[in-house]
Amino acid sequence: MTKPETVWIVDDDKSIRWVVEKALQKAKMQTMTFANTKELLSALQHDTPDALLTDIRMPGMDGFELLDRVQKNYPGLPVIIMTAHSDLESAVSAFHGGAFEYLPKPFDINEVVELAHRACTHSRRQQESQKEASALESPPEIIGAAPAMQEVFRAIGRLARSNITVLINGESGTGKELVAKALHKHSPRSKNPFIALNMAAIPKDLMESELFGHEKGAFTGAQARRAGRFEQANGGTLFLDEIGDMPAELQTRLLRVLADGEFYPVGAHLSIKVDVRIIAATHQNLEALVEQGRFREDLFHRLNVIRIHIPPLRDRKQDIPLLLRHFLAQAAQELNTEVKTLRPDAESYLSDLDWPGNVRQLENCCRWLTVMASGREIHLHDLPPELLNKPHERETESGNWETMLRSWIDRQLMTKEHEVAKQTIPAVETILIKAALNHTHGKRHEAAILLGYGRNTLTRKIKELGIEE
Repeated sequence: MTKPETVWIVDDDKSIRWVVEKALQKAKMQTMTFANTKELLSALQHDTPDALLTDIRMPGMDGFELLDRVQKNYPGLPVIIMTAHSDLESAVSAFHGGAFEYLPKPFDINEVVELAHRACTHSRRQQESQKEASALESPPEIIGAAPAMQEVFRAIGRLARSNITVLINGESGTGKELVAKALHKHSPRSKNPFIALNMAAIPKDLMESELFGHEKGAFTGAQARRAGRFEQANGGTLFLDEIGDMPAELQTRLLRVLADGEFYPVGAHLSIKVDVRIIAATHQNLEALVEQGRFREDLFHRLNVIRIHIPPLRDRKQDIPLLLRHFLAQAAQELNTEVKTLRPDAESYLSDLDWPGNVRQLENCCRWLTVMASGREIHLHDLPPELLNKPHERETESGNWETMLRSWIDRQLMTKEHEVAKQTIPAVETILIKAALNHTHGKRHEAAILLGYGRNTLTRKIKELGIEE
């Protein structure tokens, strides 16, 4: 038999305690009430509830101090803050302190019951997750059921026992570093270092020192010897992200290291020999850079031994629902809050977007929703404004016109437009009639047959809709 949900209530106002307790008991929850935080903290030493409701303004220790104490000593216990002082500062302080939810007084008692139930559910899910953690496998490194991603998985599998150089190609945000880490993890070098360096993020005058290290006194500010990324990655894997941004002079030095397996740190007279596997990545077309003289052809061929292409998210939209659920669960764990779920219309809308920032943009969106969506379920109106206002970038010839029309209607309804049907139906009829007339070179009789109208009906609609032929 399932154990009843337990909620403890702390408030110096006896009437509030009584009202909340009776409502929760009516909802089949077990309760305990406390007039002050001292009594509560004493009780917590012997038992813990599924959730806690506390007022802010109380004699002695206030609700914020209690919240801080609970966060430190009982981190899995959700705390709902109740207050008659419903100002911005109180709300921000509550959420900043780790509150599960903020409830201004006077409140709807049904809302209290619903919040308490949500908090209890969240608490129990956390407890179950902790119990099962040792039996669970680690979360998937890369998620994707689309055929293009299955090709990526197959490539990683084939390279599992190899030390061969790999070039990863894909747009920004597609997960190139995740693929590089997976290649390293499943390689013979997995117990040795994985060192990543983004060439686009380092000033050109520091790149040489970053890659190859320097000796003390090699240049102004070099107060001690420093090992470069090649030396740090010895025996393991060096991931060079955005390799297309590497300056020409550094390309020459990299080519020599790949050929000889040794290099000279800046200011050094003795070479260092290393055994490093190189995985490079870029969002650029390296062949085009070679043709333009901006990337060495011989270095390109050294790097382009095995190439893995990661598809953009718009080309694997069937993976978006999987990724949404994964990132919402991950964000909830990071932020120590309940896992939020998407309503079908919201999931459909997000799955239909092109996501120019790819998986990274989708992940950031899930973090935003975890923080900003007010309820446990995410509705269409909860989505970030920039996603709701952004026009969809699709090729209409290959798109699903019903989905596109549904998305357009959803946006009209969300903007609180009135009489949407009266606006939409004439607009659709106008498009249909114009297309039919264009197709028949203005011959109304043929256009009427194509549309399934009588000739007189078509003539009347052309007049009513103000269509110019």
